[in-house]
Amino acid sequence: MNLFLLRHGIAVERGSPGFANDAARPLTPKGRRQLLKITAAMKKMDLRFDLILSSPFVRAKQTAEIPAAELKLKKRLKFSNALAPGGDAAVLFRQLERTKPSPEKLLLVGHEPDLSRLISLLVTGRTDAGFALKKGGLCKLEVEKLHAGKCATLAWLLTPKQMELMR
Repeated sequence: MNLFLLRHGIAVERGSPGFANDAARPLTPKGRRQLLKITAAMKKMDLRFDLILSSPFVRAKQTAEIPAAELKLKKRLKFSNALAPGGDAAVLFRQLERTKPSPEKLLLVGHEPDLSRLISLLVTGRTDAGFALKKGGLCKLEVEKLHAGKCATLAWLLTPKQMELMR
């Protein structure tokens, strides 16, 4: 399985007027523009996904919707509370086990520090390996059989600026 992890784009700052609830914070216009550039890089890399699974928080949902629309994969977009901030990786793994057919190319869209901890867990077996995924950053892991522990190889981890250079 090729597992891709995408951190949400630049969002309205926490505590901004009109957004009392963290889950409701949307992408900023700059964040949307950044995601369009990142999606252009995804196209250039010829990335396709069998499933796009996103946190239901507005900024992550909006982030996932951009590549889903641009890559014509809207029907493959689903949402999971396991990808919300503080989500449970074990719940995520169980959801993915039940997904039929099993995706060969999976994009997860979520938040920090959860995504970096997930990368660390899958690559090292621990959650403290020190990976950092910038807003709009994209990571590719090659996974034999997905489980909670060391089961993946880090293929690459790209910053938004690196992806913008690919366009």
